[in-house]
Amino acid sequence: MIAVIGEALIDLVAEPGGSLAARPGGGPYNTARTIGRLGVPVTFAGRLADDTFGRLLSAGLGESGVAAGVSRLSAAPTTLAVAGIGPGGSAEYRFYLDGTSAADLEYGELLAALPPGLTAVHVGTLGLVLEPIATSVSWLVAAGLQAGALLMIDPNCRAGAIGARATYLIRLTRLVGRTDILKASVEDLAYISPGQPPEEAARGLLSAGARLVLVTDGPRPARAFLASGDVVVAEVPDVTVADTIGAGDAFGGGFLAWWTRHGLGSPDLASPSLVHEALAFAAKIAALTCTRIGADPPRDAELPPEWRIPNSAVLLLAIACQFDFCHQDAHRLEHGRSRSPRPCGAIGRLPRDRPVREHGVC
Repeated sequence: MIAVIGEALIDLVAEPGGSLAARPGGGPYNTARTIGRLGVPVTFAGRLADDTFGRLLSAGLGESGVAAGVSRLSAAPTTLAVAGIGPGGSAEYRFYLDGTSAADLEYGELLAALPPGLTAVHVGTLGLVLEPIATSVSWLVAAGLQAGALLMIDPNCRAGAIGARATYLIRLTRLVGRTDILKASVEDLAYISPGQPPEEAARGLLSAGARLVLVTDGPRPARAFLASGDVVVAEVPDVTVADTIGAGDAFGGGFLAWWTRHGLGSPDLASPSLVHEALAFAAKIAALTCTRIGADPPRDAELPPEWRIPNSAVLLLAIACQFDFCHQDAHRLEHGRSRSPRPCGAIGRLPRDRPVREHGVC
């Protein structure tokens, strides 16, 4: 189970005629919907408002298969962002934050919102900026995370929403020291480390404690910087761009969904081949999101068959082969009729540093 922590808001997107279209958004909200639409269990741990926009956001979670972890609705109005679409579909934002719902999450409620069996936590964007949610996130990362839960951070730096840059960077540096995966765009890296090339800034984040840094650069190849010094590259599919709203969020959600669905954890981040598989999948999910208006990530059923994350039955068989079960034993295990496994002669142990899909199953 994945928990995504941060803001849900309404993007008011300026259209060519001058009107504003209200669309569900917010980086963590978009990330949670991406994960849910890919068929991976996920809980959104963020506050919604008790107003019309809050109900729209709640409906968006439900139709994407996302559980709402915070049940109490805020009396504050829904947070708003006005998005202008520039050349090439890029978006620029102006936020309306004061006294709004996204900030309204104390530490106790955040802890209570986390589901049992937590395997990964994603935090980012305004959840690292607004108070009291930003302090709640800091406390959670420092002391409240369940043992073994993988932590992914997407700073998604919004300069217009960050009051004191120096204070923000101090907090971010502390979080990075406990982070497994940090996802950043080249624009984020320019904000965090002005004047440094993206490669140097990414390596600086590794030095600060992150185990893996993912870097996106629009239509250019995505890169992953590993603690070992390896750099993994994945091409971004060529698509017709409607706009780029939510593309980075879909990238992060796609990576984490792939990683979790394959049963991988923090130690596996040292494998370049596994990281490449997840990186390529994330780039595809982000590219598909760009073909749609607004933050509208694709569903698993909409993906080409060769792109889809294997379902639990396929993964069970692959795991069975890894531990020298035969497929009959795996079937019995799946249906609760287990017995001592017997050796499988059809395949040997699955190497930990190779993607599951490169190997057959019994």
